[in-house]
Amino acid sequence: MSAVRPELFGAARQVLDYLGHAASDRLLITTDTAGDQAVVQALAAAALAANGRPVVLCLPQLPYQGKLADPYLPEPLEGAAARADLWIDLTFPYIAGSALHDRIMRQGHARYLLASDLSADALPRLFGGVDLDRYFDVQAGLDALVADAVGETARITTPHGTDVSFTIAKPALVKPRRAQAPGLYLIPGAATLTPEIDTVRGRIMLECVFHEYYTRLAEPIALEVDGRIRTVAGGGAERAILERALRRAGGGEYGYVIHFTHGLHPAARFTGRCFVEDMRVPGSDAVGLGLPWWQPDGGENHPDGVLSMQSLWIAGTRIVADGAIAAPRGLAERAAALA
Repeated sequence: MSAVRPELFGAARQVLDYLGHAASDRLLITTDTAGDQAVVQALAAAALAANGRPVVLCLPQLPYQGKLADPYLPEPLEGAAARADLWIDLTFPYIAGSALHDRIMRQGHARYLLASDLSADALPRLFGGVDLDRYFDVQAGLDALVADAVGETARITTPHGTDVSFTIAKPALVKPRRAQAPGLYLIPGAATLTPEIDTVRGRIMLECVFHEYYTRLAEPIALEVDGRIRTVAGGGAERAILERALRRAGGGEYGYVIHFTHGLHPAARFTGRCFVEDMRVPGSDAVGLGLPWWQPDGGENHPDGVLSMQSLWIAGTRIVADGAIAAPRGLAERAAALA
């Protein structure tokens, strides 16, 4: 194993701390032929330094994520995943949501981190650029605010012309400071807003998209939504690829908006090259499109789009103003102190 840069090694140790890694954990790291191998080496080195015995599996890059990846997943992967206590997945498109991943999650044994296209530039920022205890205090405050607003109307706007409203549904994910129980975990840095999908109405102006790959758009793509996604416009050549991905994920139709998020990681930087970092920049929003997992053929096979500098109202109160948390006062002050 080649030498690992100190800042990568330190950030990788923070990843393992976040996941509750112990030397006895059977750690599986999955990557692909397009992934940043410096991240893989840093994670493996951190595990070895903690007396762990990590296993690294490299797959050919998948053409699609989730259930659409099922035909492309090698059979030996399931044996390794079934024996893992801890699984860090750096494939992008990712394995989460595939039939194999679903079977592993149902076994109730592994802690799985969806790390997707985490890069060597993003790793030190996301896991070394902020005190995670202070960060999670802010995220818990925003998560609690959203959970208390179930049934209320939310509205999101951006300088690019997004203006969309929806009824807030019950949160679908819990995001603890450390992974202690089996299940799926995400990289820290964003709070999720789950809509009642039939209530989403308005215009969404996507600035980046993850359809078959992740790209920054030279021209925004406009989605008109009235319950379902009704029209897709703009975006140049990327529009046709997004439409193809929407129809693939939505059973022949465009489908719905299935999640919004709010990025609040003060060290994240918007580069247009790393989906997991771009969506965590303060004010960014990863908008999930397609079918929700509880519908037939739904699941983690949905395209995503990214917005920036959003403002968010809940029940008429502006919670976020141009990307920054503005209310309630105590939460806004704690968020501002993170920067």
